[in-house]
Amino acid sequence: MARINFDLQQLQAFVAVAERGSFRAAAEQIHLSAPALSRRIDKLETILGARLFNRTTREVDLTPLGRVFLERARAALDDLESAMLGISDIAASRSGRVTVACVPSAAINFLPSVVSSFSARYPLIRIRVVDEAAGLVLASVISGESDFGITFMSSLVPGVDFDPIHTDPFVLAVRREHPLAARKNLAWSELEGERLIAVARSSGNRQVLDDALAQAGVNPSYRFEVSHIATLLGMVDAGLGLAAVPRLALPSTHPTLAGVALRRPAVSRVLGLATRRGAALHAPARVFHDYLRAALKARR
Repeated sequence: MARINFDLQQLQAFVAVAERGSFRAAAEQIHLSAPALSRRIDKLETILGARLFNRTTREVDLTPLGRVFLERARAALDDLESAMLGISDIAASRSGRVTVACVPSAAINFLPSVVSSFSARYPLIRIRVVDEAAGLVLASVISGESDFGITFMSSLVPGVDFDPIHTDPFVLAVRREHPLAARKNLAWSELEGERLIAVARSSGNRQVLDDALAQAGVNPSYRFEVSHIATLLGMVDAGLGLAAVPRLALPSTHPTLAGVALRRPAVSRVLGLATRRGAALHAPARVFHDYLRAALKARR
């Protein structure tokens, strides 16, 4: 097959004339003089070996072959534009800045390893983490301060789309030498008489726990209350008591604490990704969002 040596400018000139029905109007559209535009069309027709337009003093009409070629020229230009946009999108996704809001338990024990592997793959994307309680994570997403959030939700929130991904059960945090640490699971009724520690009622984790226990008719008595799970685990580690915490907050590799499954009732929270409704993620944020989604799914 003989090689066709027409260029992009000739295709653009042809489409402009075909759509405008006038060499003068087409020349104005693509910012070219009328004689220069006419030369491009003449060269294109010479290369193709066929006339594309029927020219008169008043109007320009496509020939039958011109109408067929117009469809193919438009398709070729659309394909080229899509290809260029795709390359630009890929390039943009490899650099930039992403802000993600995240509940502290995930920020401490899940996010660091994911950010580490992501940064090795995309070294030019900078990550800012807003580690806050669940309510503040949602506020950061809604306000646009964060591109998206990692959080848990028990009900729909106006203005937020939530993609539930990972079910995170509550376990009992105990020191490894504690007699209960050897148990595979424990019923809440077996904790009667134990010193229990809880996070404050304003905590999203406490609200999830209280709602589930109330429905099951369980009403534990707490000896101590703190604001943050990190503090709570520190008090358990100091031997001050036991505490129900999300599994994600207590890694299995913890040197001194173990997590025992809790039953009757079993309580869990659902972690997922929250985005502002109607807001499109820019390229780097979309890449990190998808990477985190895959990592959360892998924890199943």
